[in-house]
Amino acid sequence: MDVCFRWNKKNMYSLAALAPLVPGALKVKGPHDGIMIYSFATRQAESVFREVRKANTDSVFIAGGPHPSGAIEDTLDHFDYVVVGEGEETLPELIEAIISGKDTSHVKGIAHKDSDGKTVITDKRDPVDLDKYPCFDPDVVMAPLEISRGCPFRCKYCQTPRLFGNKMRHRSVDSIMRFVKYYKDLRFTSSNALAYGSDGIYPQLDKVEKLLSTLHEYGGRNIFFGTFPSEVRPEFVTNESLELITKYCTNTKLSLGAQSGSDRILRSILRGHTVDDVVNSIELCFDHGITPVVDFMVGFPDETEEEQDMSLGLIKWICKKGGHVHSHYLTPLPGTPYANVTTSSVSDHYRKVLGKMALEGKVTGSWE
Repeated sequence: MDVCFRWNKKNMYSLAALAPLVPGALKVKGPHDGIMIYSFATRQAESVFREVRKANTDSVFIAGGPHPSGAIEDTLDHFDYVVVGEGEETLPELIEAIISGKDTSHVKGIAHKDSDGKTVITDKRDPVDLDKYPCFDPDVVMAPLEISRGCPFRCKYCQTPRLFGNKMRHRSVDSIMRFVKYYKDLRFTSSNALAYGSDGIYPQLDKVEKLLSTLHEYGGRNIFFGTFPSEVRPEFVTNESLELITKYCTNTKLSLGAQSGSDRILRSILRGHTVDDVVNSIELCFDHGITPVVDFMVGFPDETEEEQDMSLGLIKWICKKGGHVHSHYLTPLPGTPYANVTTSSVSDHYRKVLGKMALEGKVTGSWE
């Protein structure tokens, strides 16, 4: 029985982590006979469901990733199995059970429907040790180096702590170094790059320096740290942390998550930092010759026009100083406290001002 990963550009990071676990699996661009494995986020869900509904293949369909893990019932209307949360241990065991004809209900970390059509969710697995699993299979698909997983904060809009837990886990320097040879430009994934080696609340910059200095000593590689597809939290931006970036890294930009210019909104969404933390981090970036690229969201439940104007004021200040902003409209994601909320409307003023700034090249994103 063929085992196939449904590949597309939007799920390549997930497939990079899963491909080494299933040697010989095919990478396909549509339904195929055998075991079909999908990983997708909410924005891709409808197109994936439509593809599976229309499939004319003899397939066992397995789904994993952010949307299936958060919307199990919705996904099982189209798929045979959902891998809930992390797949490193679950997926190979599920595939082996399917191929050998074993009872899949004994596989931890999955959801499926029984013969009566009732949803069954098996026992949850413990978080995986990242060092036991490779970052990617270079012969199949590659991705930025995942250095950390999980997040101790519980921002109401975010799936990360719900998928990967509230305790940060880190890949060791030795494990990371085994994959450096495949790249000229080194980029990383983490919920907060500057939290590497720490509990995610209190930084341990000696651990960050050990990682960056080891990467730097390896030579011949550009190090991009705290930039997309990663970011950093504002309160982790200090003189000491920025000195590490300017000393060891290639990047002159830093991605920061601000989310709002209203302290009330930041408290409401459980963000865990203040507007002053954002302002301080941006000032420090400029002091060190680093351009901040700052993320904002709009459309939070009960967000007022006045609070949108607060964000707008902070956005204008950032751009006037020479920073960049990425703004986007809140998407209620399954499995989060905001899964079923009613989002607020974007004011005409916010829309007009950001539209003008976008035309000037100062703001990117989608805030409709």
